[in-house]
Amino acid sequence: MIILAGQGNPGPKYAQNRHNIGFMVMDELASGAGFGPWREKFNAMICEGWTEGEAGRIKVLLMKPLTFYNETGQSFAKAIRFYKLPIDAFTLFHDEIDLAPGRMRVKRGGGHSGNNGVRSALSHLGAQVRRVRLGVGHPGDKSRVMPYVLSDFSKRDEAWLSPLIEGCIRALPHLANGDDERYQTEVTRLAPAPKSDPKQSKS
Repeated sequence: MIILAGQGNPGPKYAQNRHNIGFMVMDELASGAGFGPWREKFNAMICEGWTEGEAGRIKVLLMKPLTFYNETGQSFAKAIRFYKLPIDAFTLFHDEIDLAPGRMRVKRGGGHSGNNGVRSALSHLGAQVRRVRLGVGHPGDKSRVMPYVLSDFSKRDEAWLSPLIEGCIRALPHLANGDDERYQTEVTRLAPAPKSDPKQSKS
């Protein structure tokens, strides 16, 4: 069994925010792959389904915490303890302002780079959590970061947003097999990022 979790804030007010791109991946995966209905457990909304792995089908639990963004690690830790899973069985999908819009990187280890949701996850689960960093770009000034990530994606963003989410879902068997590099390569192949705007990314 593996757990795939999205970072985001609960409720319709936040549903289209840049901060909620992790939730968007979970929602599309649940609806497009025939997962079971969402239900409440671990102070989160969860649903279950299956994906293909090298050794056969792998059970997948999707999570969208009902805590707010900065406290999501509590829910993740509850689920991992309940199922007695190793940390390698958990993957966190989250927005990343230090990547240009549409870029994606898989990361283990390192710091939270000021992302308080990631900070919460690392504090509850440890530094080696696998993270799928989904680039949303940077507003260009540190003082504008909070309103930027708490604002909705624009219509222009749709050109890269939908392909990126679809690529994350289609390449999922590689992630389920623990092949981070191949997963990243396949998502990038399926959803090439638009040419970078230097004002939209610090890296």
